[in-house]
Amino acid sequence: MTPVRNIPILDLGPQIDTHWEAFNAAFQRVLRGQHFILGPEEQAFEREAAAYLGARHAIGLNSGTDALVIALRALGIGPGDEVITTPFTFFATAEAISQVGATPVFVDIEEGSFNLDLDLTERAITARTRAILPVHLFGRPCDMDRLLALAGAHGLKLVEDCAQAFGADWKGRKVGTFAEFGCYSFFPTKNLSAFGDGGMLTTNDDALAEEARMLRAHGSRRKYYNETVGYNSRLDELQAALLRIKLPLVDGWNLQRRRVAETYHAALGGSGLGLPAIVDGHVFHQFTVRVKDGRRDAAQAALAESGVQTMVYYPVPVHRLKLYQESHAAVACPVAEQAAREVLSLPIWPEFQDSAAVAAALGKR
Repeated sequence: MTPVRNIPILDLGPQIDTHWEAFNAAFQRVLRGQHFILGPEEQAFEREAAAYLGARHAIGLNSGTDALVIALRALGIGPGDEVITTPFTFFATAEAISQVGATPVFVDIEEGSFNLDLDLTERAITARTRAILPVHLFGRPCDMDRLLALAGAHGLKLVEDCAQAFGADWKGRKVGTFAEFGCYSFFPTKNLSAFGDGGMLTTNDDALAEEARMLRAHGSRRKYYNETVGYNSRLDELQAALLRIKLPLVDGWNLQRRRVAETYHAALGGSGLGLPAIVDGHVFHQFTVRVKDGRRDAAQAALAESGVQTMVYYPVPVHRLKLYQESHAAVACPVAEQAAREVLSLPIWPEFQDSAAVAAALGKR
């Protein structure tokens, strides 16, 4: 098959080219300021991110994974506790639960949204359940009204995994501001991305914010007066400076992502593929289709031959990974397991203009 052209899954080039001078100026400002850890850029980014999201506190961290771990630690979750979460997500979600010594309880997902099935979530609550950790997967917000009601009715903590959903909203309110903590990643592929690792926590609780800040700095509120075993998890000053440039642009970029999704819908309508719904608040970190009847791998190979890069997020549900197979052998999540066999994420970024070419190549699979 003759390649259409080389279309990557993500191209950051347009953003870098457009804002090259601003990025360079920020880089030089940080270098000449000689303050590289928790300096004025990081503090300003925390204030600006909190204001954008509508949160009382934003706490810059080393990664989205650390955000999850520190959120659970700050809530006192540990050995003997259960945390309900989804099996259809990146491993870090469950990994964080295991890292604090708690037990992840995997609940199946909804067919259409890829997010937690909240009816099954309620049935999974036991006397050991301490928290629910939903993931706003691919940038689609979970039903936060139901999650808040469920957590409130059972006295549970709620931690939102917003790694793929910066700027997404539920009924006009940004995700990450409903729960005790919202956890964000600034990994280079994310809607708001750094040029390396980075993460953030949000909370509206002053005491939890203080606890999280202590944990990110080796368990100390005051340098050299450590109170507990914490982490070295601080957002670099350089990354904060670069993120400050991108933050005011993220709403526009998310709107462009939705327009790419709409173009895909128009081009792939009637194709027989399962298409993600375009719902309010969805910021389309990924545009993920479902290729049924065991044809997904062949479709991906055909697209690659045409010059189109795609990704499978995720080929193995977390409960089926080797390290959880023995402890979670009885867990059945058939919707997630089927999704893992069918999902295929197509190229998407704000400036992407080749949806029709990708759709045409996909039609030749």
